[in-house]
Amino acid sequence: MPRLNPEILAELISVLGQDHVAQGDSVLELHSHDESTHPPVLPDVVVFPGSTADVSAVAELANRHGIALTAFGAGTSLEGHTVPVHGGIVIDFARMNRVLQIHATDFQVTVQPGVLRLELEKQLSGFGLFFPPDPGANASIGGMIANNAAGIRTVKYGATRDHVLALEVVLADGRIINTGSRSVKQSAGYDLTHLIVGSEGTLGLVTEATLLVYPVPEHFSTAIVSFPDVPHAAEAVYGIMGHGLDPAAVELVHQDHIAWMNEDEGADLPVAPSLMIEFTGPNEKAVGEAMTSALEICDQVGSTGSDRGLGREARNAMWRMRHSIRERVHRRFPGHRIISVDVAVPISRFPDLIAFSQERAAARGLDYRVIGHAGDGNIHMNLNFAPDDAVARRNAETLNGELIDKALEMGGTSTGEHGIGIGKRAYLVAEHGAEAVAVMRGIKKTLDPNNILNPGKVLPDE
Repeated sequence: MPRLNPEILAELISVLGQDHVAQGDSVLELHSHDESTHPPVLPDVVVFPGSTADVSAVAELANRHGIALTAFGAGTSLEGHTVPVHGGIVIDFARMNRVLQIHATDFQVTVQPGVLRLELEKQLSGFGLFFPPDPGANASIGGMIANNAAGIRTVKYGATRDHVLALEVVLADGRIINTGSRSVKQSAGYDLTHLIVGSEGTLGLVTEATLLVYPVPEHFSTAIVSFPDVPHAAEAVYGIMGHGLDPAAVELVHQDHIAWMNEDEGADLPVAPSLMIEFTGPNEKAVGEAMTSALEICDQVGSTGSDRGLGREARNAMWRMRHSIRERVHRRFPGHRIISVDVAVPISRFPDLIAFSQERAAARGLDYRVIGHAGDGNIHMNLNFAPDDAVARRNAETLNGELIDKALEMGGTSTGEHGIGIGKRAYLVAEHGAEAVAVMRGIKKTLDPNNILNPGKVLPDE
């Protein structure tokens, strides 16, 4: 693709103003990578729009000159979504970071894409509301929409897609469209809103979003349950979900992470594979009975102990510890690279996938830890290796492919929540079939005929 030349740069500056355009080495390096292991690529320039009109003007310019345009939120992607593989323009939404309106009586909020998840949570809390999708990272809302982010609460509330009512979107040629409405029930025309959600910035650039939010649950019951091994924990998950108990979260945590929580936080938990379980609801009796039933199921499959009835402070600390797992890995393996396996299967196959993943990781001699959003059949396996260890990297990449193949064989998906990005394009045909991928290509060519929006992502090479 064409690269930025001095004439195009001058035009860009004239459109946005010098203070919205940056080419410093540190800025380019920051926007050359995300948290994945995919190699960084320096963009030609980074722009910081302040309005939808700015985004429209940048898109029109990029489309006219055939320059690649890659959106950037918080850089927390794990599949290379924000790596500008063809250089060009990176459009950073950090300055479009306002919560525009909280419609408290309608349980909705309208935001700009650069709002960070924790800032949105803070502003909503003043109204007794919260936005359920919680990927752990302090991602931008625009990035969460682009990637259909999920997280620990997906088992009860669904992923980001399930909370998006309406969008303002800038198309590749600079046109601005509005999709959806603030009505919860919608049946007018093609569902362009959900076409954009999860498209990873390849079909349009979200500049405003109206989201569903929920009242903060008044009552909860939380427990940490330990097991002799991971397969027993996985069997308990299947039992809990099979009984229709409707947990708000069921998280599988490796014993190493439990040990590190004890070391770092003084948690004093049994060092064993564990489930973090939470139920929420309108009254204390209902959530208490649900937890009692869940713990009985855990006992039946061989749990070795549980800590129940955590107070609000301890409960919040538990989820903070769960969210800091990746940070702990980085701290204990400084300089190492991490491949974060992300596959999901029907809940009935979750124990089988766990057993297979452990067997293959052990066979390859890899340093691994299985964690996951167990309640919806989504596992992660963090595979870390020294950057100069080519053998370990090759084994990790091979194992990642084996687990994707196994998940597809089980009727699952190559990615539960991290998205396709760069690394999983090769599996799209295997998952959806050549004809479906051809339809996806047709949609891409219709909305982005010059292929400027995040090129090199999602769709496999033709």
